[in-house]
Amino acid sequence: MIVLGIDPGIANTGWGVVEGGPRPRALAHGTVKTSPRSAPEQRLAEIHAVIDEVLSGHEIAAMALEELYFGRNTSSAVAVGQARGVSLVLAGLRGIPCHSYTPQHVKQAVCGRGSADKSQVQRMVGALLGVQPSTDHAADALAVALCHVQRAPLASALKAAS
Repeated sequence: MIVLGIDPGIANTGWGVVEGGPRPRALAHGTVKTSPRSAPEQRLAEIHAVIDEVLSGHEIAAMALEELYFGRNTSSAVAVGQARGVSLVLAGLRGIPCHSYTPQHVKQAVCGRGSADKSQVQRMVGALLGVQPSTDHAADALAVALCHVQRAPLASALKAAS
């Protein structure tokens, strides 16, 4: 199974492609960086173009996205939600199932504890996949994909049993 992980953001959207199996491996990763001087619709179009290209370049079986965390800054939450929506629409147009994970679930799956910090996530992604992502956003996206790769077999078995 090949999973595209997404760490959504209007300024930086991380993405990572992971192939599952006994020893998961990273196939590709990166970060879409948009300019704060660009109009929101242009920034979203940039994210769309890159994620669409990633989807075209790999046989993605599932997309895993980090869930939106609502803090006190609602305007940034809306912008993150818009960036997340771009990925959801692209998956929907291609018939790719999407799965959402909270940051705590991702950290638990990758680091063994839900309160791990960004540097721990980056180190564990590097250790598990043998790559050192250049940004926190790419590392987070690979971590989200890894989380899904680990949880998908159990979710599938539970679904079949019910």
